[in-house]
Amino acid sequence: MQSAFSIRSKLTSGISIYAVIGQLAAEHKAINLWQGAPNFLPDQSLIDSATRAMKEGFNQYAPMAGIPALRQLLAEKIAKLYGARYDPDQEVTVTAGGVEAFYASITALVHPGDEVVFFEPAFECYEPIVRLQGATPVPIKIPLDTLKIDWDEVAAAITPRTRMLIINTPHNPTGAILEKCDIDRLIAVTRNTNIVVLSDEVYEHMVYDGMTHHSMSRYPELAERSVVVHSLGKTYHVTGWRVGYCVAPAGIMEQIRKVHQYLVFSAPAPMQVALAAALENSESYFALAEFYQRKRDILLSGMAESRLDIKPCSSGFFMLARFNDFSNSSDRDFVFDLLRRMRVGTIPLSSFYGDGSDTGMIRISFCKDNDTLREGGRALANWRP
Repeated sequence: MQSAFSIRSKLTSGISIYAVIGQLAAEHKAINLWQGAPNFLPDQSLIDSATRAMKEGFNQYAPMAGIPALRQLLAEKIAKLYGARYDPDQEVTVTAGGVEAFYASITALVHPGDEVVFFEPAFECYEPIVRLQGATPVPIKIPLDTLKIDWDEVAAAITPRTRMLIINTPHNPTGAILEKCDIDRLIAVTRNTNIVVLSDEVYEHMVYDGMTHHSMSRYPELAERSVVVHSLGKTYHVTGWRVGYCVAPAGIMEQIRKVHQYLVFSAPAPMQVALAAALENSESYFALAEFYQRKRDILLSGMAESRLDIKPCSSGFFMLARFNDFSNSSDRDFVFDLLRRMRVGTIPLSSFYGDGSDTGMIRISFCKDNDTLREGGRALANWRP
């Protein structure tokens, strides 16, 4: 039956690659190394806290900006880690996951005719959200051999129409992090402009090998123009709870909250109560770096005999692997072949580029239980073209 009307989409992208891979992985009963979601239980005390909160009546809407006790603890955490003082009443907002924070921030601050600079490979939601505002996405490709931003290219890309610059550190999907020299250049290219920095820092606690996370909140000249997005779901292994938060100066946050209130109004109340209880113990997030570094190394050990060229990974949940030294397949075909023949799910790196650039690389997730990592590592090591 033909529809009597047509719908013209504002988006150029189709169905998310995560949905495609998820369906195929289910069909082939594949090992899940594609999804950035842990397959192990969170701490039992967190589940108990959420259950207790429900029994105590926290089952209705939370305050729009988030439960006050949680916002206070988040402000204290950032002050302790980065030295920045955010007012929990006016400058901290709890959101329904990190993606809602991105959407509310871009919608509030970016308008038709504006330009938004960001870096590819990039998390898939940035560009569609920018396009939905009638703005122009301006992607800059990070060289995959160095994983270093060319700041001269960034400076050349900035125009009087540039409204926002999106940063992602620690970076999904490459596992790279910004260094102090990058921060210095970022400060220089945004100085004396009206550019807002939207900083995706959802993997802030997953930084390895003694390296340092340089949050925008750490640097006053950046903090005064930045929206910094964090994820409690990522930090506490509860991505399905959909609880993130963002911080920004009061004038910027006022605009973000105007959008947030009409998107979801508030994040789930009992989960906020439980996460506030967890934040009372700073070890609950300080221990994450060692925890996930061990998981990274378990997967690397299992893949030691693999023909894949594994790229260095300094942070986050993911690592990149190059295969085009021994295969002429596109990365999508390569991923589908791994699914069908080896029952391992991964993500093609081309899905992180607006133009579908095929780099001959795949993204592999290691936020899994140790048995899954060992099994997945063996399967990848045994793969042959």
